Amino acid sequence: MPPSRVPRPRRYLVCEPRYFDVKYAINPWMSGNTEVDLGLARSQWAALTDTYQALGHKVESVEPHAELPDMVFAANSALVLDGKVFGSRFHALQRRPEEEVYAAWFKVAGFDVRRPEAVVEGEGDLVPVGGHILAGTGFRTTVEAHREVHEFFGVPVIGLQLVDPYFYHLDTALFVLEDGHDGQEANIAYYPEAFSPDSLAVLRRLFPQALIATRDDAMAFGLNSVSDGRHVLVAPQAHALVEQLAAHGYEPVPVDMSEFHKAGGGIKCCTQEIRA
Repeated sequence: MPPSRVPRPRRYLVCEPRYFDVKYAINPWMSGNTEVDLGLARSQWAALTDTYQALGHKVESVEPHAELPDMVFAANSALVLDGKVFGSRFHALQRRPEEEVYAAWFKVAGFDVRRPEAVVEGEGDLVPVGGHILAGTGFRTTVEAHREVHEFFGVPVIGLQLVDPYFYHLDTALFVLEDGHDGQEANIAYYPEAFSPDSLAVLRRLFPQALIATRDDAMAFGLNSVSDGRHVLVAPQAHALVEQLAAHGYEPVPVDMSEFHKAGGGIKCCTQEIRA
């Protein structure tokens, strides 16, 4: 019998996709001038935020800006840990104006914000789990940023090399099932082929009980998921992963964000966790 899982209330920051569009290509998913169904995107996003609230989580919003079509991907804006905000410096020039908008929101909300010197894309590449911060690099966030993150939070940072351009952010290749809060054993799910051999060895050593996703799961954005310790909001297209989650005592909550896949994003990309 799978173990009983206990959810923990979370606080999330999101941004309405009022101006979401694919106007340029900064990852393989965006190539081909894909046309966006804005009405569908807005209804999918509303279903996501409604689901968070129905599960007892607090959801706050930042106002979107018309000239920033990727602003809906709130996870890229910062890492918030222990009430401290480490902001972003985007690799793509098109997204850099987002930095100040999100920093302003956090300041109004009462947070001090550290603005990084090196390229770093928030929770896209920074994943707190088990007293560490897993830190992706290879396509966006730089190794120099890992050092800044370590110095700011005072938490061990474990660098992981991404090698597949379809998984250009760590949050497309890995997500946290249990973060290790309140004595729970930390655990993750990930797609092995997204990582270099050395980084894969690190993950296997740190998380021997991890759930292993197939490429089909990963390409369906199944690893761009959000867990509260029991409920896992997951792409319904990730069929094998959904079955694995249920078999291990989690409650899969399918949320279709397929319109955002056209820009290389999904559930987690649209969700910034405020860990205060």
